[in-house]
Amino acid sequence: MTGQRSDRVDAEGRAGGRAGGRAESGEAPAGEEYRRGPVTLRRGQVPAKTTDQRLLDERGPSNWLHQDPWRVLRIQSEFVEGFGALAELGPAISVFGSARLPRDSEEYALAVSVGGLLAQAGYAVITGGGPGAMEGANKGALEAGGVSVGLGIELPHEQGMNEWVDLGVHFRYFFARKTMFLKYAQGFVVLPGGFGTLDELFEALVLVQTEKMTAFPIVMMGTSFWSGLVDWLREVLLKRGMINEADLDLITLTDDPVEAVEFIKAWADGVHEG
Repeated sequence: MTGQRSDRVDAEGRAGGRAGGRAESGEAPAGEEYRRGPVTLRRGQVPAKTTDQRLLDERGPSNWLHQDPWRVLRIQSEFVEGFGALAELGPAISVFGSARLPRDSEEYALAVSVGGLLAQAGYAVITGGGPGAMEGANKGALEAGGVSVGLGIELPHEQGMNEWVDLGVHFRYFFARKTMFLKYAQGFVVLPGGFGTLDELFEALVLVQTEKMTAFPIVMMGTSFWSGLVDWLREVLLKRGMINEADLDLITLTDDPVEAVEFIKAWADGVHEG
């Protein structure tokens, strides 16, 4: 997203002046909308840095050192809002994948199929709320009559919540958002994706491996995409003793969305022995 930071945006990213309403059709260029928590910013109100970046940036002015206690309250509010919004969601599966997948791609169609089958099996579908694989999973869930959830995040290039999300929650901080993906899901389905997808995948694997959370099914969809990574885990990490064979058993690799959902259902029914 382009756009210069307004002089009315202070070091904390607070925007002064009049809050803009919804733009008329054609008034603002596509991609000019920026979300910061529950607030929508456009054009000159767009901050130069994300909230996470300001929190982690130690090179800024020293006055930030005196404002961290206030950040704690903001972080707390994100957890409270997320818990409140999702507490009564019921059984759910988090679905991850690239935001860059075009709608005419095989992976997008796979995401739609997975989302629909999960909804038919009685699961809510949780995604990051963006385009690509996330949109596909949300679309499949909604069209199948299920609950479609999106957990958005403040990013420099804001993508916005896709139109297939029924319940959307916006976050400033990645770690608060990650907690919601993990806390309210009974399993993960991981479609082809980039750094963000890998981040979520390995976060789940580490937490289960270290018994920081109860084991749940982690299904990786797309053997041609993921097999190289799984082979590397086996041929390099396992052979060098950096992981155990049981750690690899945490991953299920398939191309079949029916098989993926059946595996998740079997795990929930206690059939899986892990």
